[in-house]
Parts: sequence; structure tokens; C-alpha cells
Amino acid sequence: MSDSVKRLLAICSDELSKEKSVVDCQSLFNSSISKELDSLLKQRNGFYGFESSLHVFPYDTTDSEIGLKDWNKKELWINSYEDLATDALFFAEDVFGGQFCLRHDGVYSFEPETAEFNKMALTINDWCERLLSDYNVITGYALAHSWQISNGKLPSGYRLIPRIPFVAGGEYELDNLYMCKSNEALIARANIALQIRDIPDGGSMQIIITD
Repeated sequence: MSDSVKRLLAICSDELSKEKSVVDCQSLFNSSISKELDSLLKQRNGFYGFESSLHVFPYDTTDSEIGLKDWNKKELWINSYEDLATDALFFAEDVFGGQFCLRHDGVYSFEPETAEFNKMALTINDWCERLLSDYNVITGYALAHSWQISNGKLPSGYRLIPRIPFVAGGEYELDNLYMCKSNEALIARANIALQIRDIPDGGSMQIIITD
């Protein structure tokens, strides 16, 4: 176990599933980096960090947590993005429902409102180091902390979603956030991503927000 993984796990929750023998991410996403995710989940099979602003899925679904096997079923939310969210294994999320995923050349973030993949790290170890060095920006920790002081702990399966989308100028402020089931929020935000995907840089847009 690398030092960065040890330091991250030391400040995160207990594992979300006791089942470790079944972890096999490579069967879901055939890439060498999948073995690194296997290693992480065999050390701690799903967990929360930074006051629930980071959520790493367990491998299999439990009574209280959806597992990454089910989370990556295309009919749950991925198909809502048509061809914009393919070729990835989504394994974690920030407090705003932004996804962290494996692609064949590293670990990426996935922005729900634009469907943009941004490379974060070459390895899971490097991803853990990035989180530790800039967790407030990467996970949305400060807003997660403030929201939960006023409203209580975020339930399993829920994230904080902007009333006015961030891509449309919505502020990263408590007044602009509400609690929503993560998969439902992704489906709604896929609609935004599909509307803006063909708009050139600098072009104008009118986003239609559906319930």
C-alpha cells in the first residue's frame, strides 16, 4: 500500500461492504489500472471521506449502498448521456455528483453538466495524492461541511446539486444547493450536457431545465 493511499484511508470512514473476495474491477473494465482499483477496494471496500464530500463506491451493492457494478449499468444513468459517458468505469463521486472514473490511460473526473472528462492522475496512488493535496476544491468539502451543519448528514445515495446549473452561472453557495439522489441528478444534468455539446466556444446558449 502506497503512502498516499495509507494517508487517505487513515482519515476516511470504515468500509461500506465487508465483501472483499469478490472484488474484480478488471472484469468490468479491462485495463491495467483496474488492478489498482481492485487493490484499493480490497483494502477498504467503499468509503466516505472529508465529511461525505468524497464517496467511493463498494464493489457490490449492499442494503444501504449501491455498488460500482450496479452504478456502471448503462440503464441506470449512463445511457442518458448517449455517447458522452462511455469507455469509463465510474468508481467515486464528489459532493456535487461529479464523477471520478478509470479510463485506459489513467484516472479522470467527469463533469455532469458538460460531460467533459479531465485527466487527474496516471494511477490510483496519484489520484489519492491529488485528493489529499487539494481536497477542498476536488471534493467540495467546505460546502459539504457547511450544508451538513445546517441540515444534517447527507444520506447514502444523495449529493448536493445546484438549483441553477454551475455551467449556467449558478454559484457555489449554500442557497444554490439542494439534496438529490445521485443517479436522478445525473440523468437531469445529462439533458444539459446534450443541449450544449454542439455549441462552439464563445457561442450563446439557452438551457432548458427539466424536472
